[in-house]
Amino acid sequence: MRQVMTLAAEEFQEGLRNRWVISSALLLACLAFSLALLGTSPIGESRVSALSVTTVSLASLSVYLLPLIALTLSYDSIVGERERGTLLLLLTYPISRWQVICGKFLGHFAIIAVAIVLGYGATGVYLAISSSAGYDEWLLFTAMLGSSLLLGSAFIALGYLISVAAPSRATAAGVAICTWLFMVVIYDLLLLGLVLSSAGENVDSDLFSALLLFNPADIYRLFNLAGSDAASLVSGSLGTLESSFLSPGLLMAVLFLWVAAPLLASIWIFKRHEL
Repeated sequence: MRQVMTLAAEEFQEGLRNRWVISSALLLACLAFSLALLGTSPIGESRVSALSVTTVSLASLSVYLLPLIALTLSYDSIVGERERGTLLLLLTYPISRWQVICGKFLGHFAIIAVAIVLGYGATGVYLAISSSAGYDEWLLFTAMLGSSLLLGSAFIALGYLISVAAPSRATAAGVAICTWLFMVVIYDLLLLGLVLSSAGENVDSDLFSALLLFNPADIYRLFNLAGSDAASLVSGSLGTLESSFLSPGLLMAVLFLWVAAPLLASIWIFKRHEL
């Protein structure tokens, strides 16, 4: 375990040297403050608080931004070191290959966690001072932070899977971009095309709900935009989860599997990969 934590600390320090932590936190903070200011603008009477509006807006933004940051962090973690020749040197030390994957993963997770907590947490402090919100609204905000960590972790794990399987750094970069584009944009367009092509007659609601579970970005969207009454009221998705077998607990369990499965697959491939 000491080797894993040492490698994680090294990855985090490298993120600090490359300004990843600072730039990611500043980017998230600037966007979050912009959404918070828009959410607190006086536009008439509303049944929801500024915190709820900001939380849903942040979730809508995070589903595009966090996967991109996570994939950019992790896509060259293994293949990049292999091309630079430092991976062989690393493996000469008393450390196993699964410890390399886990240590690097924890380091990149720490970068994402710091960026989310600092970026979104600063906005939460601002809203706590400038507006009033109840327990449910703060619970919604906290759930958004936690699910954002899981979403970032899932795409970090996908980045490692790409990194251990790609033959070169350039190939890994191309696959990472295609993965982000498919998961965040194209997958939903395909589902929409499926529904429109059959006019909804041949697409069972349970089948459609099951298809959503094959995309971590959609799981995140559902959890934050329809996982509670407050979020559903703001996002206009009332009744979305009630009409399916999906529940917030199931969504989080499957999102956790999206973290574990690619990470375990990365370890399995890396152990059998000839350097």
